[in-house]
Amino acid sequence: MSINGEYLRVTPGELTRALEDPEWALDFAAGIQDQEDEETAPAEARHFTTHQTWNLLDFLLKRSGFPVDIAYGEELIPDADDWGYDPPRYLTTERVRLAAEKLSQMTYDELIHGVDRAELAAAEIYPQIWDSPTSLEWARDLLPALAEFFHAAASAGHAIVIWLD
Repeated sequence: MSINGEYLRVTPGELTRALEDPEWALDFAAGIQDQEDEETAPAEARHFTTHQTWNLLDFLLKRSGFPVDIAYGEELIPDADDWGYDPPRYLTTERVRLAAEKLSQMTYDELIHGVDRAELAAAEIYPQIWDSPTSLEWARDLLPALAEFFHAAASAGHAIVIWLD
């Protein structure tokens, strides 16, 4: 079993309802996941997954001084049960907008510049695949797609709910 980073775009009204009724939010997220497939373009999707790259992206973004926690979210949904490995968190529309802006200003090459694979292994970045010389390339295709997802959410005035499943 693997741990995947999951994202759900929500309107301000849906976020308000999720904060008031976390069980509804879990059902809502599951419904969106069932409706969409991975072929849906990130700009059109309500749900996005970074698969198992969430921990690597978190490490790289924190290392670069990224101002928003887009791997785990920033605000806990109160009274929510675990949606896999932890309770869900969310980013407000303002934080989504900031993350989208900053993501559009960076490249994957900038994120991995100077990163030593031994540093990833020592930090126990999930999953432990850092012995391969090409392992840093693993998340290259996901960063632009994640940026596209965040840009679409920001353009629509959406918040984002984040969880590990």
